[in-house]
Amino acid sequence: MSEYYLHTLNAQLALQAIAKGLSSVRISTDLNLSQQDVAINEQQLVLDEDNRLSTIQLKKIVKKTQRIYLCRDGDMVPLEDRSAGYYKLVPTAGAPLLEISGVKMHISKGTDPFRSASEMAQQAVRKGDKVLDCCSGLGYAAIAAHRIGASEVLSIELSREVMGLRAQNPWSNDLGKKGIVQRQGSSFELIRPMEDASFDSVIHDPPRFSLAGELYGEEFYREIFRVLRRGGRLFHYTGNPHVIKKGSSFVDGVIRRLKVAGFKNVEKVEHLMGVRAEKK
Repeated sequence: MSEYYLHTLNAQLALQAIAKGLSSVRISTDLNLSQQDVAINEQQLVLDEDNRLSTIQLKKIVKKTQRIYLCRDGDMVPLEDRSAGYYKLVPTAGAPLLEISGVKMHISKGTDPFRSASEMAQQAVRKGDKVLDCCSGLGYAAIAAHRIGASEVLSIELSREVMGLRAQNPWSNDLGKKGIVQRQGSSFELIRPMEDASFDSVIHDPPRFSLAGELYGEEFYREIFRVLRRGGRLFHYTGNPHVIKKGSSFVDGVIRRLKVAGFKNVEKVEHLMGVRAEKK
């Protein structure tokens, strides 16, 4: 079954080509993974025999600048889930980002969500590592760890809505590769029965503190420390540092709790809005 992904930019290019009377337009229909020439016929963008978009449909897509539409079997539906909150994929110049109830879940300013997730993985993962990826989201960091050469990546994501969106995201397809194991559930709960010293590196990218405060606590940090092997590395995305009380920043609190949990060489990685640490 053929699937095509359209958003403001490629719909604009299609409308411009139609206005010029061209017979085709070069666009990406897989969210910037590739480019292809798509036919134009009778004032329509012809993706295939079953998927033809009129100028009216294209103009609708153009108006929704923060939305991605999936076209297949003659239908055009937004990549979103409103069953519990509002989850959606948002277009960028590269990989799409995840947005939950208006909050962007990726670093995208001046970069690309996949590239920034790859940089996070590089902070902790080395070739041959067994990797734990807590709060995996769209799976970009897990895929990056696999590409670095991790021997195994365990990817944990709590939200079924997020897992549903990433199943429709072509940038997340590599999660199906051998060596990546996907589990649905709470990182806070699933880490408890894991064996001591069973991972070489951990990537921890939790939701913001107001939604999952337990994932920023000393108890959970002790669990991460426990499952890491000696010499193991952690990268912990914290988001923009903000002041909780005068003289005490949120990230400073994270660093303090990581040290109490046993981590050494704990330091901020400002351009990735996070902290790296080691188990000595």
